[in-house]
Amino acid sequence: MDYELIYKIINIGVLPAWLLLALAPRARVTTALVHSGIYPLAYGMLYTVLLVWAMVFGAGAEGGNMSTAAGVSVIFSHPHGVLLGWTHYLVFDLFIGAWIVRDGARQGMAHWKLVPILFLSLMFGPVGLMLYFLLRKISTSAGLSSSEG
Repeated sequence: MDYELIYKIINIGVLPAWLLLALAPRARVTTALVHSGIYPLAYGMLYTVLLVWAMVFGAGAEGGNMSTAAGVSVIFSHPHGVLLGWTHYLVFDLFIGAWIVRDGARQGMAHWKLVPILFLSLMFGPVGLMLYFLLRKISTSAGLSSSEG
């Protein structure tokens, strides 16, 4: 198995979704590809295959487990574990990014305010989500909408 190739493919694979969220949040193609759940389904299937391959067929590092930090370190010491973890991050970060776009629109936020938060969600998942909640709190408390500020 070429772990580097799979890593590159899954990384490049999510970039169109993030670009659509940032540049065309209300476009039909964004709704069809990103908001429909196609990405979580596809990446979830890849994740499931990798997980089953590790658990049933023994791919990955010997002695890894989820019950201790040392055990998790062992899992991530093998390229298979890195692919599992990275796929997990990618699918959940994208899910959060899509939710931010939908929720921001429901809250009446100007989309341009969300773009930096989307970037931070892509690069540093929880930081982007935290900043979105702060922006949401500030925007709704101040009564700001897409026509203001």
